[in-house]
Amino acid sequence: MTRTVARTDLRTVAVVGGGYGGSAVAKALDAETDVVLIEPKDAFVHAAGSLRALVQPDWARNMFFPYGKLLRRGRVVRERAASVDAEGVTLASGARIDADYVVLASGSGYPFPAKPDTDVTSEALERLRATHGELDRAERVLLLGAGPVGLELAGEIAAVWPGKHVTVVDPADQLVPGFLPEVRAELHRQLAELGVEVRLGTGLAEEPPTEPGETKSFTVATTAPGDEGGEGEEITADIWFRCYGVRVNGDYLGGTLAGARTADGQVRVTEALNVEGHSHIYALGDLTDLAEAKMAANAMKHADVIAENILARVRGEIPAAVYRPAPHPSILLPLGPKGGIGQMGAPDGATVLPAETVSEYKGTDLLTGRFAELFGTA
Repeated sequence: MTRTVARTDLRTVAVVGGGYGGSAVAKALDAETDVVLIEPKDAFVHAAGSLRALVQPDWARNMFFPYGKLLRRGRVVRERAASVDAEGVTLASGARIDADYVVLASGSGYPFPAKPDTDVTSEALERLRATHGELDRAERVLLLGAGPVGLELAGEIAAVWPGKHVTVVDPADQLVPGFLPEVRAELHRQLAELGVEVRLGTGLAEEPPTEPGETKSFTVATTAPGDEGGEGEEITADIWFRCYGVRVNGDYLGGTLAGARTADGQVRVTEALNVEGHSHIYALGDLTDLAEAKMAANAMKHADVIAENILARVRGEIPAAVYRPAPHPSILLPLGPKGGIGQMGAPDGATVLPAETVSEYKGTDLLTGRFAELFGTA
């Protein structure tokens, strides 16, 4: 049962970032604390839908959810955090939000089209429509990166334009390392069935001469790992996309908080998801140094732990919730609406999920229904 606390007794919680974990923790704390969600975007972006939105621009609005109905008592401040300290957040405008608790949920950036490159929904939709037009004209597509983003994009393109030739290039020698061999084998089988060419152990001698998402024919030379300038094979394509390059969003952390960052820019956290050395500051999602895949599902699990611990403190109880990464990784990797493969981790091992299950849980609507409920737009 939800407990209601008188307004004068509410503690202020500043949540920096309104992505998957930030929105979830703000919602969970809304009834018992004074939540301030700090987010520069005008709507939540369901990034898992970005690749579908590129190939089906009429569907693209389904990945944007306004923040207006997320909170009933708290508020959303559409600003960027300039700095965070132990007492609160200073905004880019110079305004100050003092807080009893701070949750760092600023996530990470990623090259378009996996994540929009603007904070304005209308601009993001226009960018998707324009790039869709470029992609529609291209006959040969080059994707740099064979991680989940590159593979999902290949599957989405093949589902809409089965006649296009899609080539995925990656210096790694295997797909999705760390997952079961059966997952990799099934990925190779389905990609071959879709006509997608996967070239592992292969890089480019130099970046393509055109901008990503621009239709203009080009030819690039390939290299193999350890190749010292020797001439490799060539790839000719009409358009290319960068499907790698995560950038952690944590540059606003200064002072003692900066000392909790790793060389990779992530933040060291305890099993209670406190920032190391700070009992009233928490971090979740891509920003943390947890040894696990940086996925929306994990960020939302972090949100549950943090909300439970903050609410315990607010109620005068001892926080006891802890988070431990799963011993076996999980993934749902759609290849278009009907294809794909998954793996479900469990304490005693991992299980392969067939295409039908991946389609049912994710591929068909990319989980948009779940977020429609969270943001009150169902």
